[in-house]
Amino acid sequence: RRSMKRKAMFTCPFNGDCKITKDNRRHCQACRLKRCVDIGMMKEVILTDEEVQRKREMILKRKEEEALKESLKPKLSEEQQKVINILLEAHRKTYDPTYSDFTKFRPPVRSSSSNKGAANSSSVLTQDLSSEDSTDLFVSDAFSTFPESVEPQMFSNLVLAEENDESSSMNIEFSRLSMLPHLADLVSYSIQKVIGFAKMIPGFRDLAPEDQIGAIEVIMLRSNQSFTLDDMTWTCGSNDFKYRVSDVTQAGHSMDLLEPLVKFQVGLKKLNLHEEEHVLLMAICILSPDRPGVQDTSLVESLQDRLLEILQTYIRCRHPPPGGRLLYAKMIQKLADLRSLNEEHSKQYRCLSFQPEHSMQLTPLVLEVFGNEIS
Repeated sequence: RRSMKRKAMFTCPFNGDCKITKDNRRHCQACRLKRCVDIGMMKEVILTDEEVQRKREMILKRKEEEALKESLKPKLSEEQQKVINILLEAHRKTYDPTYSDFTKFRPPVRSSSSNKGAANSSSVLTQDLSSEDSTDLFVSDAFSTFPESVEPQMFSNLVLAEENDESSSMNIEFSRLSMLPHLADLVSYSIQKVIGFAKMIPGFRDLAPEDQIGAIEVIMLRSNQSFTLDDMTWTCGSNDFKYRVSDVTQAGHSMDLLEPLVKFQVGLKKLNLHEEEHVLLMAICILSPDRPGVQDTSLVESLQDRLLEILQTYIRCRHPPPGGRLLYAKMIQKLADLRSLNEEHSKQYRCLSFQPEHSMQLTPLVLEVFGNEIS
């Protein structure tokens, strides 16, 4: 291009057939130009100075447009990132992925008389949910019941009492709740960890005690970290601490809770949340202004709104489509699902507390935290 613009005429000082390489190309301009022409370069397509300038201006304009577009993208502020970092640290300090503390609980005792039927029902659950597309979990009939064959198998060791009050389905004659001591210790331990996490949420300590926490909902959220889609179990290290639906029934809970709970865990798992989104969702769940008994709703709401804004911004910045498509709405729906699960859990806990031989298996902390729900 430079040679054509200058209309330069070169003469080879050698034989006119220099072999041009990357190393010696500057030694003979004549043979270098000849080689350029031989391989197809054409002087007719060389840009003029005006065309070069227009091209440069176009490149500069494109860069400016990209810079403007980048500047308009939502960004996490320094303060928002600080909140996320605090929540991540809080979660890591209060959640042990090795589950080593589980050995300190009263040991799990699984009733052999119900294992066979429970195993069959667990396989039905696995078959029913493992092939389910994640989008199916958010349609209006997402919580439709499992096949009718599940419940009789699951409750081969339980006898339903025939009573006509509103909680008749919950009045169970607890034949052998062999897993209750272990799971009571697990719940008590989990409550302590959730309280530890909550205390590190910015603004949490400013709340009155009655405004602070809904433990069971957060425990259900945290347990998703150990939930596995392959076999629909909560796997917490060794086989001793691998919890199936059958294990929870042996602690006094019925399928009225367990069906929607398993479906909730599957749906949440399939969202593939980042750890940042997971901890934000837990904090948002804790700071719920519409929780029964909340006194200072305006303060709780302002703290929750701040976290909701951070979550929305994080998803836009760090979780692009397709994974981030409608993710915020799906996560908020999970909070509504948790409220329903919590209500069902409270009903079943009330039923359990009416049995002195079983309520005495519960820990003082469990009785204290859920005292208002089962009084």
